[in-house]
Amino acid sequence: MLRSQFWKKFFEETGEIARFTGRLFSQWFKPPYEITEFLRQCFIIGYKSLPLVMLTTFIMGLVLTMQIRPFLIDYGVESQLPAMVGIAIVREIGPVITALIFAGKIGSSIGAELGSMKVTEQIDAMEVSGTNPFKYLVVTRVLAATFMLPLLVILGDAVALYGTYLGVNMSGVTSFDLFWTKVFRNLSFSDVLPAFVKSFFFGFAVGIVGCYKGYYSKKGTEGVGQSANSAVVLSSVLIFIIDLIAVQVTGVLGLN
Repeated sequence: MLRSQFWKKFFEETGEIARFTGRLFSQWFKPPYEITEFLRQCFIIGYKSLPLVMLTTFIMGLVLTMQIRPFLIDYGVESQLPAMVGIAIVREIGPVITALIFAGKIGSSIGAELGSMKVTEQIDAMEVSGTNPFKYLVVTRVLAATFMLPLLVILGDAVALYGTYLGVNMSGVTSFDLFWTKVFRNLSFSDVLPAFVKSFFFGFAVGIVGCYKGYYSKKGTEGVGQSANSAVVLSSVLIFIIDLIAVQVTGVLGLN
């Protein structure tokens, strides 16, 4: 009984999100274009997330280097540390960790913000005043999340690699030029492109889930909290699912 209710709720919500996404695409290219609001959301979603992303990725690169070094020393391949950590960060760890941080900060923020507007009937007031709330609130935020996350991933990868450089030099001496030469010599186009492309899908998933949960939030303050929480959880799950699909697709295309 419980299992049937779970699957019923799962398929119902999947259908609602799919319909919500279809509505988004139908509104995407229709005028009027909310350029000012889109740029404002880019600043809020992208620029204001930068400090947290940089701090987290820096620590990630530093800790990853310190954890891997002893194993490489045991096998006598410590010189390969910059290359191994660099490939791991650029291909997988950097995009996924940055996306999860993004989901925690931006997904919950969007869900709570739109949920509060729904509860206080601000969205209904926008419809009455002749404004298209879906285009103004949802389309701008989803677009901003989709385009800002790849930029955050690039910056996060760079900061993580710098943390790796400091980690390498904690127990030895490696010049700055030599470190980056080892990193980029072992990176290829097939390492960078799939990671960059899937970060667009990560950003879209975070944006669409956060907006959906907030836009259809239940009444009351409890509903706002549930919207923010479920937006983070569902966004995180979708990030892992998208990453799994991306790995399979790149394997089929021979980019692994």
